Amino acid sequence: MAKNWALITGASEGLGREFADIAAADGYDLILVARQAGKLQALADTLREKHGVAIEVLPTDLNDPAAAEALWRKAASRRKVDVLVNNAGLGYNGPFTGADIAREMSSVMVNVTALTILMKRAVEHMRNQGGGRILNVGSVAGFMPGANMAVYHATKAYVLSLSEAVAEELRGTDVSVTVLCPGATATNFAKDAKMEDIGLFKFQSIPAARGVAQSGWQAMKAGKRIRVTGLLNNMFAFGPRLGPRALTTRITALFLK
Repeated sequence: MAKNWALITGASEGLGREFADIAAADGYDLILVARQAGKLQALADTLREKHGVAIEVLPTDLNDPAAAEALWRKAASRRKVDVLVNNAGLGYNGPFTGADIAREMSSVMVNVTALTILMKRAVEHMRNQGGGRILNVGSVAGFMPGANMAVYHATKAYVLSLSEAVAEELRGTDVSVTVLCPGATATNFAKDAKMEDIGLFKFQSIPAARGVAQSGWQAMKAGKRIRVTGLLNNMFAFGPRLGPRALTTRITALFLK
């Protein structure tokens, strides 16, 4: 009997770690991807013991488009990938004019370029192999411009748009695309992006990664196109459609200071 494999990027911590645990509990064997080999291997050892699943660890820096292509070849050459979770992501809080260009371009490479490459390869593979599901981790940030996080918000707008468009193209097929759009979540992302002291994280209760990941996984399994987590985040996501975009941008800027 063929095994069911789930490929999860950004799997070493935060949402990615939770997705890995949820997928293993759901009976999937795992292909775990992140930059930090030590953390990936430790997670793999834990999940093998806990769930008894097969796990392959593929340390990869998705900042390099060639690495994304190589990753897919390694992952899919010998097995059928049933689930792709595009969770890896980078961001930075600070004025566009003052941000390090290399860091901003890394956000574009990981959030946009690598995600697109893996998604495209996965769609082709899944169509040929009898079906599958893709879960892209976007953000409520994708629904609005974000002064002081301009590049990050722009990348997540891309993820949202791409996911919805391809989901429509695949309507009626055996491949589904879901985009998970959480707000601020209790992971190391805020620390890495220098966001811990901004208004967004002080204004609301920050949910744990487990619940957010579980919500996204359930939406993916149900074939939903968009899952926005939390009442306040739904207001942030759909409220901008009711007012002028200039006003939305000014309000968003206040939360990102």
